[in-house]
Amino acid sequence: MAAAVAIVKIIGAFYKFPLNNILGGEGKAYFNTAYYIYNVLLTISTAGLPLAISKMTSQAHAQGRENEKRKIFRTAIVLFFCLGAVGSAFMYFRAEGLASFLENSLAHEAVRALAPAVFCVCLLACMRGYTQGQGNMTPTAVSQVLEALCKLGIGLPLAWYLLKTGRGLQLGAAGAIFGVTVGTMLSMLFLIAYLATHRNHEKSLDVPSSSAALMKQILVIGIPITLSNSAMSIINLIDTKIVMGQLQNALLLSETDAAALNGQYGMAMDMPNMVASFVYPVTMSLIPFAAAALAQGDHARADRIVSSAFRLIAILALPAGIGLSVLSTPIMVLVLPAQYEDALAAGPHLRILGIALIFICLMILTNAILQTYGKEKLPIFTVVAGGATKIVMNYILVGNPDINIHGAPVSTLCCYLVICGLNLFFVWKYSPAKPRYVQLFAKPVLASVLMGGAAWAVYGFAARALSGHSVYGANAIATLAGICAGVAVYAVLVIALRILRAEDVRSIPHGEKMIRLLHLK
Repeated sequence: MAAAVAIVKIIGAFYKFPLNNILGGEGKAYFNTAYYIYNVLLTISTAGLPLAISKMTSQAHAQGRENEKRKIFRTAIVLFFCLGAVGSAFMYFRAEGLASFLENSLAHEAVRALAPAVFCVCLLACMRGYTQGQGNMTPTAVSQVLEALCKLGIGLPLAWYLLKTGRGLQLGAAGAIFGVTVGTMLSMLFLIAYLATHRNHEKSLDVPSSSAALMKQILVIGIPITLSNSAMSIINLIDTKIVMGQLQNALLLSETDAAALNGQYGMAMDMPNMVASFVYPVTMSLIPFAAAALAQGDHARADRIVSSAFRLIAILALPAGIGLSVLSTPIMVLVLPAQYEDALAAGPHLRILGIALIFICLMILTNAILQTYGKEKLPIFTVVAGGATKIVMNYILVGNPDINIHGAPVSTLCCYLVICGLNLFFVWKYSPAKPRYVQLFAKPVLASVLMGGAAWAVYGFAARALSGHSVYGANAIATLAGICAGVAVYAVLVIALRILRAEDVRSIPHGEKMIRLLHLK
């Protein structure tokens, strides 16, 4: 699963960066509007219910109750079919109304192009939950990679073709997002074929529970998780409406001008989102061990695992966030060669969002830790508190002519700062052994700041040395030189300051060899 996530995100980078160059700020806003609507419907229908199916299937599988396992799947597939059909129909037939609600009426073509994906992903979620419940992660991993490849191989060329033939940015964004729809369709067909050819015909004498009882159990387990996970999607949707509304109503911009500004912010936000997505495999690989230790009453071991998770996230998130912030505009110019003006406009956004990335990563980790401690409801309240902060600040800041769209990244930073601060407090409160945050973060912060200084200095020196040459080429060489210098300095500091410990890498492949090589203790 971790390997699949890495592959999917690499494919995603090859999709998003060229797509931003093709669509520009305005087209990116149409694309994002459709995606925010899709995410809300998707989260409501698939966030918690697949986990419920996975848990119930796992229990039945462990007990050898084959009939119960099959009945769970048959009951769940009917539920997901209905949810998907309703969600897709609502998104397709109400596309104009949904786009207008978000103050971006020209995005309705992209909304409609993405509507069938809701149905497909609902069925995908059910089938993935069923196979994962049996301890088989391969079908999910393959289907995710297939989905990403279709998005890249179909959506990107289609967007380019539609714009090349003069169909306009609205249809170009719709073409790009249609690749997502095709990917979900093919992934769904793959999983249907997989289940059909890997059916377990083993006879069993167990008497399965009634469909009503199974349906009730799925909903009891799944609904609280759905509420927790859907909170941020709904807040992002409302937030988009407020940003677009304030740009048009308070600042009197046209819809297309507002979309262009919001799209530039969306381009900058792609970078932190991409980096943060790599945090999930780290947390998912460590937290189950902490849960097992707590179940066995071994609080000392659970504390060591949680501390190790904090150190690993600090080692990954702090340099990534500071690096993006220090080299924000050069990085945006590097990845957006065809949209130079948009890149310059997105640079200041990324300078703030780079710092926000640190708190996004910590939020992901602390949410997982709180769930491990059996405090599943707390992340709902902390996310709502952060979301409310974001909505209020966007309304005030974006509506100020002197701040304009630059208020959006500031409100995003404050949103995740509030969530992270509350989560860290609750982790400290409910941890059997109180984590020492200063001790955990002091050295990684120092190393990351020194790394950022090195990256900035090397970039500046290289940029001055290459002035007079090709603007894009000089920036690319200087940016890559700055990144390489930062990586080298940080790697030395991690070892010299003994930030990484032997217990942090022992469980990864070839961990013992790395411990001996780096002389970790």
